[in-house]
Amino acid sequence: MKGLLHLYIGDGKGKTTAAVGLAVRAAGNGLRVGFVQLLKGADTGEQRALRHIPGVCVLDNPETVPFATTAADRAMLAAQCEKRLAWASEHMAVFDLLVLDEALTAVSLELVPEQTLEALTRGRPQQLELVLTGRTAPQALLDAADYITRMEALRHPYDAGTPARRGVEY
Repeated sequence: MKGLLHLYIGDGKGKTTAAVGLAVRAAGNGLRVGFVQLLKGADTGEQRALRHIPGVCVLDNPETVPFATTAADRAMLAAQCEKRLAWASEHMAVFDLLVLDEALTAVSLELVPEQTLEALTRGRPQQLELVLTGRTAPQALLDAADYITRMEALRHPYDAGTPARRGVEY
């Protein structure tokens, strides 16, 4: 089976949730799944759940600074993203499905060079199904994608002042 490239993009809720759902489906069908989150804190709900599913390998997150405001914070976050993508690149041959959650966001925030992510997608094994999430995607990745799913926010409680809720938004 030839692996395809999936992009889950947009300003709406559900990009990570869709990627987790695909990971669960793949694992349930005996596929080997890798799950890597960039720009998310340590020990997310997704990681806790996926660790219990046979066939899923979750790369643990270091503590991150989700809203890097200083140059030092941005440099630390960029280094963490680069390390996580390097790990994914080195290990992708052992997976049938690899999710790189928020990889597109890392590119749009200029924490990771666009060329790094493009090279990773071009260099993936032929059988690897690759999922990238984030609000936007560079044109080269849009052109290369086999699936593009856009999540659109029509209404969200955050806009009315409701803070993010554990177990629902994170």
